[in-house]
Amino acid sequence: MRQLAEGVFQLLGRPPHFMNAYLVDDVLVDAGTPAAGRRIVAQLRGRELAAHVVTHAHPDHFGSSHVVCEEFGIPLWAGADDAAAIETATPVPAAGWLPGLLAKGKMPPPHPVARRLVEGDQVGSFVVLDVPGHSPGHIALWRESDRTLLCGDVFFRLPKVSAPWNFLTFDVVRNHQAMRRLAALRPALVLFGHGKPLRDPDHLARVAAALPTPAGAE
Repeated sequence: MRQLAEGVFQLLGRPPHFMNAYLVDDVLVDAGTPAAGRRIVAQLRGRELAAHVVTHAHPDHFGSSHVVCEEFGIPLWAGADDAAAIETATPVPAAGWLPGLLAKGKMPPPHPVARRLVEGDQVGSFVVLDVPGHSPGHIALWRESDRTLLCGDVFFRLPKVSAPWNFLTFDVVRNHQAMRRLAALRPALVLFGHGKPLRDPDHLARVAAALPTPAGAE
């Protein structure tokens, strides 16, 4: 594991930075695909864990959640509006034909969501932000003291910072709103679901400024 901030570690992935999982204080944030389970468990073994948080109910983020929670006997927490998708292993809807095709594939094992997270909830030293759009119940984690942000898939960094791909996003307009909200925080450190960490407080704002103008805002 690589330490990125106080109490914040990035787990090693294959390939590096492509599908990220983080240890935040004593909470695992996201769990990659089902193929990542053994690797995640090995990196966490010997550590005290209190819970596992999923930023959103896409299979590349809760793929190994069931394995991790069972192995360590910890509860799973997720955004209130994504909880049912995780508990039933049901694909979150999105626009276009590709999500429907992906939905016919094998989903990760379901797992009960012990805590439905909402705006303002505390997760370790971080606070929950409701940022729906990429999925109905997408959440981010924000720590004001050192301006560290775990943004999930509100932004991608593959390799450039951008909006997530429209064809995998539940509501593109709402995700753009979430992008603007997170950019306004001017985070000193941004940790993505996909991509390398970013240390530039103004970078997200530049990306958000290039988004289409919201309807009625002209």
